[in-house]
Order: sequence, then structure tokens, then C-alpha cells
Amino acid sequence: MDQDVDDRAAGSLAAAARALRAGVERSRALGQALARAGPRLEEIQAALPALEAAVRPIRAPMAELAAAGPHIDRAVGPAAAVLKVFDAVHGLEPPLLLPAGARDLPGYLAVVGRLEEALGFLSGNCGLAAQWLADIVEYLGDHDLADPRFLAEVGVALDGLKNPSGYLDGGLLAAALDMLEAEFRRLLAEHSTPLSMQQQQQQLNTASASPAPSRIPASAVKKLTLILDRLLANGRQESSIAMYIDARGSVVSASLHNLGLDYLRNPADDAQALGPGVELWGRQLEFVVRRLLESERQLCVKVFGQHKSDASACFAEVAARASVLDFLRFGRAASDAKKDPIKLMRLLEVFDSLNKLRLDFNRLFGGNACADIQCQTRDLVKLLVDGAVEIFEELIVQVELQRQMPPPPDGGVPRLVTFIVEYCNRLLSEKYRPVLAQVLTIHRSWRKEVFTDKMLAAAVLKIVKALEANFDVWSRAYGNKTLSYIFMMNTRWHFFKHVKATKLAELLGDLWIRDHEQFKDYYMTMFMRASWGALSPLLNREGLILFSKGRATAKDLVKQRLKTFNARFSEMFHEQSSWIIPDKDLRRETCDHVMQAIVPPYRSYMQNYGPLVEQDVSASKYVKYTVDGLEKMLGALFVPRPRRSGSFQIGHSNGKMSSAMTGMYRSASSVK
Repeated sequence: MDQDVDDRAAGSLAAAARALRAGVERSRALGQALARAGPRLEEIQAALPALEAAVRPIRAPMAELAAAGPHIDRAVGPAAAVLKVFDAVHGLEPPLLLPAGARDLPGYLAVVGRLEEALGFLSGNCGLAAQWLADIVEYLGDHDLADPRFLAEVGVALDGLKNPSGYLDGGLLAAALDMLEAEFRRLLAEHSTPLSMQQQQQQLNTASASPAPSRIPASAVKKLTLILDRLLANGRQESSIAMYIDARGSVVSASLHNLGLDYLRNPADDAQALGPGVELWGRQLEFVVRRLLESERQLCVKVFGQHKSDASACFAEVAARASVLDFLRFGRAASDAKKDPIKLMRLLEVFDSLNKLRLDFNRLFGGNACADIQCQTRDLVKLLVDGAVEIFEELIVQVELQRQMPPPPDGGVPRLVTFIVEYCNRLLSEKYRPVLAQVLTIHRSWRKEVFTDKMLAAAVLKIVKALEANFDVWSRAYGNKTLSYIFMMNTRWHFFKHVKATKLAELLGDLWIRDHEQFKDYYMTMFMRASWGALSPLLNREGLILFSKGRATAKDLVKQRLKTFNARFSEMFHEQSSWIIPDKDLRRETCDHVMQAIVPPYRSYMQNYGPLVEQDVSASKYVKYTVDGLEKMLGALFVPRPRRSGSFQIGHSNGKMSSAMTGMYRSASSVK
């Protein structure tokens, strides 16, 4: 029995030992757990104030929380929508930042468009959503449903969202626009090749008024337009226009470089010297306006599309690179040249070139952006019209002033005659007459007067009549009547010959032509009668009886008559050796008449009576000329000699003429 008791006691002790060991183990584990939980408890303790503030509304009365619910719901809806759009914007970032070679332009522009729409939504709704949230914060604060410090921090954040100072997309749209600008610049550079010299010459020599075909493919133009629409829509107007002007302006400048436009900046001040330059100026201006700038205008319109004001401003700058103002200044130089009848031709040529391009100028430069070109063009046209009319109206005055000048001392044709005939024919030509009539019509219209083509014809006729009146005055100025006949024969024949079958002849009429054709024969007859025709009678046969008793007397008479003939012939020949007949045919005809009047009678006389004196020891005193010698001498009469050319410049109607004008009365000895 005792044994049983001992066994039970031993079992109890073992169980107690096991229990004690288990308790110790649990205590150790709990201690280790408490050691590990210490820092965590400290974190929880530190977070308790914020947690307390966050859960405070939960501790608010249920009635007040229920009343705040609808207000919160109304604000959270728009805010959630704004957040979804922000998420969408971030989703657009990868395709917008693709490298240039991996981008498809239409697709890229579509993504940019979606980004613009998203940013438009954000800019219009972000502030509104923030304002609604701010109203909730204010409501919570007014009802003490949240910690004031927490609400203050939220309010500051919402104030920033109401008026965001930075990019809502983090600068994504700006980066995309930069890429579009780079593509715009690349497309312009790729298709902005200037015209070659060969292409320029081909187009200069082409009579077509159509613009030069655009060398930018339609596909590239479409891309430029699409890109430009996006750039302009996003405030990139200044940089876009600058890129376009730089690219296309450089093309225009380079295209004109080979034309040699330096003469535009250094024009001559003499109307005669300006002639070739004005002709080249007209062709090049037409090329620049109708071919080059018209093509640029059409390209500008296509690229800028509906942005018409930007297109106008852009084209105006491109036109400035085309030296349009330099062309106008060259035209101004023509109007500023020294006053000269030839200047009238230059003024009409410049006016005609501008007038042919009038509609083109109105179309190309009609906008406000081209106001400077418009102003200078108007001023130039007025200068051209006023200057041309002034010279034309003064022409008859200058012709009349020439009567004060002495006639050519050699009986030749005054240069004024040659000049006026050629000048009037040029004015009446198809090239100048319509232009002059238009200029006169415009000038009269400014004075509320009417001008007709008949008035132009009448004005030219007055000039011709004034010139004819000069003939008579000059003829009477000669002290030698015979020389006056030579002068009138020369001048009238020259006048007739150069007027016949011309526009001036149509104006003067057939009767005038027939009358002037007869003047030649009349004055030649008068000349022969007053000079050489009176010489042959000196070799008369009166009293020459060749029988033995009268031979000595006849010999003396022959000597006396030969001596008289020789003296008169020598005097007349010497005098007329300084006279000229410029027209070759008229000179030959006149010399033939002179030889016919002198040589046959002299030959006959010498054949019959020459032997009477030829055997005399003093024969050389009386027989000075052989028949052949006379023919050679007479055949060499009236040959013109080279003379210094003169010019005809308009002087002042008060009688003061330029020194060059005084040379016009001298003979035009070079006329053939």
C-alpha cells in the first residue's frame, strides 16, 4: 500500500516538473514576443494622433454624418472623372515620345488631338472639381467633423489645383509640339530647293503667265498643313511663321541669286543707258511676280489653309526676300533720270511693265501685310505718269525753241529732224502708242478731263508741223541762197524718205506724202539754176570765127572764157566742197545733174577750141582741167564727213536749254 502511495507521489512530482518547464518556456516565448513588439508599439503610438484625427468624423454624431453624405457624393463624382482623365493623359505618353522614325504622322497627330482634348477637359474641370472639394472641406470645418489641421492642409492642396501654375500633363504636350516643329522644319528643308540657273532661264524665256509649278509634292503640303494647324492651335504661331519664312524666303533669295540683280541697286542716271536695264527689269519683274511669287503665294495659301492672316503676313516676308522693293526702286530711278526725250520711252516701258502686272500686284500684295509695296507702287505709278506727260507736252516747245539755232553750215539735215521723225514713229508704234494713250488718259482723269486717241494724233501732228515750220526759218537764215536750196532739198527729202510707209505717214496722209516727194525735184532745179546751171553758158561760142584773119581773136576769146570758167568753177567747187548731201542716192543724182550740166559742154568746147590754146606756151594757165578730171572732181562733191553725234535733251520752256540740246541743229551727216 505504501508502495502505491510512493508511486503516486513520484508521478505527481514529475507532472509538476513538466508543467513548470512548460511555463518557463511560455514565459521565455512571451518575453521574446514582447521584445519584438516593442518597436511596433512605438510606431503605433506615434501614429495614434493622426489616426485619432482620421477617425474623429466617425465619432461624430450620426445625424451630422448623414447630412454630410450628399455633399461629399456631389464632389467626389467630378473629382473621380478628373482623375480618370489624368490616368488617360499618362497613357498617351508612350506613343507621343516615340522617336521620329517610328512615328506615323496622321496617327501621331490623332494622339496629339486626344491629348489636347484631355487637357482641355482638365483645364475646364480640374478647377471646378477642386472648388467642389474645397466646399466640402469648408463644410467639414464649419461642422467640426474633421481635424482643423488636416482640413487646412487639404485646403492648401486644393488651392493649387484650382489655379495650376504648371503643366497639367507634366510638359507632355510641349514635348509633342517640339517634335512637330522639328518635323515641320524637316519637311520644309527637304522640299525647299531653289531654282537652278537653267530653270530660271527657261521660265524667263517662257511667255506663259502661269505660275511656276510647285516642286513640293501634294503629300508633303498636306503634312505641312496638318502640322501647322496643330502648332497654331497651341500658340506656336511665331515660331511656325519664322520657320516657314526662313525656309521659303531662303529659296526665293537663292533662286534670284543667279539673275544678277545688282543693277537694281546701282541704276544709271541716263535714260539712254537705262534702256537695256529697263528691258531686263521688265522681264525679270514678270518672272518674279507671275512665276516665282505667284507659286509661293499658292503654296502659302495651301499650307496655312484657313489661317489667312498668318498666310498674308508670311507671304509678305517671303516677297521681301524676292527684292520686290528693289525692283520698285529701280523703276523710281528711271523716273528720276535726267530729263530727256528718250526718258519718255523709259517711263512708258516701266509703266507698261507695271500695268501688265497690275492684277497680279493686286492679288499678291493686296493685304495689309504688304502695305509698303502697295504704297511704293502707287507712288511710282504717279511719278511715271506725271513724268511721261510732262516730257510729251514739252516736246513741241523744245522743237519750237530750236528755231533760234542756226542751221547746219554744211547744208546737211539737222539732227533734230532725224530725231523727231524717228521719235514720233516710235511713239506711234504698237509698242508705245497704246501705253502713251493710257498714260495721258490717266493723267487727264486725275484732272477730271477726258482724253481720246484722236487727241494724241493731233498732238503728234502739231509736233511735225512745228518741225516743218523750223525748215523755213532755218532756210532763210542762210546768207547763201544756193546753200539754202541744198539744205531744203536735203531736209525735205530726208523728211519724206523717213516718213514714207510709217505710222507717221498714215497720220499725215497721202496728199502730204505726194507733196513732199515733189520737193526734191523742185529744190534740185532751184539749186542747179542758181549754181552749176549758170556755169556752162560761160563756155559760149559767140564770136569764135576760125578763119585765118579771125584766128588770133578767137584764141584770145577762148583764153578769156576758159579763164573765167576756171575761176568760177574753182570758186564754186571750193565753196560746195564743204557742203554735204547725206543721202547716198540723192547725192549720186545731184552729182549726175552737175556733171551733165558741166562735163558735156566742157568736153565739146575743148574738142572744138582747145587746140587754139593747148599749143600756146601758157596753155596751163587756161586749160586747168581735163574732162576726166572734172568728172572725178564733180563726182566727189557733197560726201559727208564724220561728225560728232549730239543728243536731244528737254530743257526748260523759259528758253534755258542744256548744253547737249544745242548740238541738235547740227547736220546728221551719218544718215544714208
